[in-house]
Amino acid sequence: MIKLDRRLILNFDWTLFLLVLIISGIGLLNIYSAGFSLTNLHQAPLHIKQIQWILVGFVGMALAFFIDYRFLNRHAYIIYGISVMLLFVVFTVGYTTRGSQRWIAIGGFTFQPSELVKLTIILALANYFDSHRIGRGYHLTELFIPFLILIVPFSFILKQPDLGTGLILLILFLSMVFFIGLEWKSLLIAATGGLILTPVGWFFLKDYQRERILTFFSPERDPLGSGYHIIQSMIAVGSGGIFGKGFLKGSQTQLKFLPEQQTDFIFSVFAEEWGFLGGIVLLTLYLLLILWGLKIINQSRDYPGALIAFGITMLIFWEVFINIGMVLGILPVVGIPLPFLSYGGSSMVVLMTASGLLMNISVRRFILQSS
Repeated sequence: MIKLDRRLILNFDWTLFLLVLIISGIGLLNIYSAGFSLTNLHQAPLHIKQIQWILVGFVGMALAFFIDYRFLNRHAYIIYGISVMLLFVVFTVGYTTRGSQRWIAIGGFTFQPSELVKLTIILALANYFDSHRIGRGYHLTELFIPFLILIVPFSFILKQPDLGTGLILLILFLSMVFFIGLEWKSLLIAATGGLILTPVGWFFLKDYQRERILTFFSPERDPLGSGYHIIQSMIAVGSGGIFGKGFLKGSQTQLKFLPEQQTDFIFSVFAEEWGFLGGIVLLTLYLLLILWGLKIINQSRDYPGALIAFGITMLIFWEVFINIGMVLGILPVVGIPLPFLSYGGSSMVVLMTASGLLMNISVRRFILQSS
C-alpha cells in the first residue's frame, strides 16, 4: 500500500505543491480580513481554525501522495461506499444549521461528508471506466452503472438539501463521460432529454432555490432579501477598482455588508481589497493550477491515472468557474466554495488530499516508465 521510493522525492511535483500553497496562503490572509471588523476590533478566530484545517490537509496530502494511486483505484468502491455511508450517518447523528443537515461533529470540529464524496465519486467512476473499456463511444444503456454511482450520493445530498454540491457531482459525472467518449447518437439523445427535463426540474426545487434562480435574473426584485447577496457582492467587487482599497480597508467587508464573506463570497473580499489587478493575479494562479493538471493528465502513463487526474482537475475548474461566476452575478447563487480560498475545513482537507493524489499521479509516471 505505502511503499517509500526515493524517486517519489527526487521527482516531487514542486510546481503543483507551490501553487496550492500560495493560493492557500492568500486564502488565509483573506479569511483574516473577512473576520476583522472596523466597528469591533475583536478578531474572529476563523483564520486560526483554517490554519488547523490546512495542517490536517497536509496530512491528507501526504497520505494521498505516498499511497500508490493504483491501490486506491483497486479499492475505489470500498472508499466510495464509506463516503456514502457517512452521508447516511448525517441524517442520523448530523446536526442542522440554517435549515440544512450536512455536518457531523468530530471532537471540537465539524466535517461535511458531501465534500468527501466529490473525491470518492471520481475514484469510483475512474475504476468503472477503466475496467469497462469498450474501444468506442459509450451508449446511454452502458452508463447505467456509472449513473447509479452518481445518483445514490446525489439523492442523499439533495435531501440535506445542498444544491451546490449536488450540481458539482452532476457536472463531474458529465465531464468524465465526455472525457471517455459518448456515442454521437447517445449524445444527441442525452442533450435533447436534458433540454426537455430541465423545465420539469423546476417543480422539484425548494422555494428558496427557485427564488435564487429568479433573483439571478433580477436581483433588484428583492434587494433586501434573496437579491441582497448578489447586489452587495457586485458592489464590493466594483468598489475595488483597478488597484483595490488595500488590506483590511474594504468597506463592504469590514462593515459586514457582505453576507457569507468568509465562504461563498470570499472572492468579493479579495476583489474589494486588491482590485482588478489582484483578481487577475489570483485567476492566473488558478489557471496555472488547472493547466498543470491538464499536463499531468497528458503525461499519465496509464488510463486510471489519467481518469483520476482529469476528475480532480475538473473539480477544481468547475468550483472556481461557478463560484466566481456566482460572485460576479453571472451565475445563480448555489453555495459552492472557492478552492483553497474559502473558509471551511471539509473543503480544504478534501482538496488538499485531492492535490496530493494529483501529485501522486504526476510523480509515479517516472516509476511506471522505468518499471
